[in-house]
Amino acid sequence: MSVLATTDEVADDQLLLDLLNSTPRADGVPTDALDDRAASRAWQMAHGGRGTPAELARVRAARDVLQGVVRDLESPSSLAPFTEKVHYRPVATDDGLAWTLDVAADEALAVRAILAWDRLRQTAPGRLRPCANDECSLFLLDRSKANTARWCSMAVCGNRMKARRHYQRRRELQD
Repeated sequence: MSVLATTDEVADDQLLLDLLNSTPRADGVPTDALDDRAASRAWQMAHGGRGTPAELARVRAARDVLQGVVRDLESPSSLAPFTEKVHYRPVATDDGLAWTLDVAADEALAVRAILAWDRLRQTAPGRLRPCANDECSLFLLDRSKANTARWCSMAVCGNRMKARRHYQRRRELQD
């Protein structure tokens, strides 16, 4: 069974970022926000998914590969197994052609995230990246005009990194 789904770029960008950031560290310990069945089902449904176990398995597998690709630890070609049976289908409308994604229902969320990554890679190169805090496992999508954002959150990681640099400079001056 396949499903036709129109894509919403803003929603798909958020899906991608939420998926990449579903493995945060809590007190230095890696966690997986998609481990809990009820929470993962709610996450899937909130992002336009069906909430099935098969869909979750595919989303988690795509997440792991996408995280490696964004961190430059894996080649983009490692995404090939997720896109083998994906097609765009034109649908004639009064305004012209609308392109819809033709993909198996349980594959749609994973495929939308991968297609969002590729679109960002092409249209906004370098704006999707890991947080500059080595202790953070999150990602950011830099929407600043200058493309200078470094942290997933200025309030959390940015503040921590700036405080560390400040204390390091003070220690160096005291030595």
